[in-house]
Amino acid sequence: PYYVDMNQNLFLQASLHSSDQNLKLFVDRCVASPNSSDFSTLVYELTKSGCASDPTYALFPSPRGDVAQFGFNAFSFLNRFPSVFLRCELVVCRRHDFSSRCYQGCASRFKRNAGS
Repeated sequence: PYYVDMNQNLFLQASLHSSDQNLKLFVDRCVASPNSSDFSTLVYELTKSGCASDPTYALFPSPRGDVAQFGFNAFSFLNRFPSVFLRCELVVCRRHDFSSRCYQGCASRFKRNAGS
């Protein structure tokens, strides 16, 4: 556990551990829940489809593509729950593949392929 005060800035970093130097990491979705095993009943969205849902959420530039750095202000769920748990979904792409999800940034809508 990591203990912080209310509204304190919380900084996080995700790292990709791979021998392949041509990979890039992208934060696609992060949600918070007061329950470590239930991320569907009572959740708070920090980011969705790479877009900030929380006004305090910020994605920070990283000197390396295999590292994603972001942060937000600490909060609680209605002061009824002592802990907040995070679940983040990250996307791994090929570096310099500008058509990949990692280079699209905030995507509030995705186009679907209708097929034949």
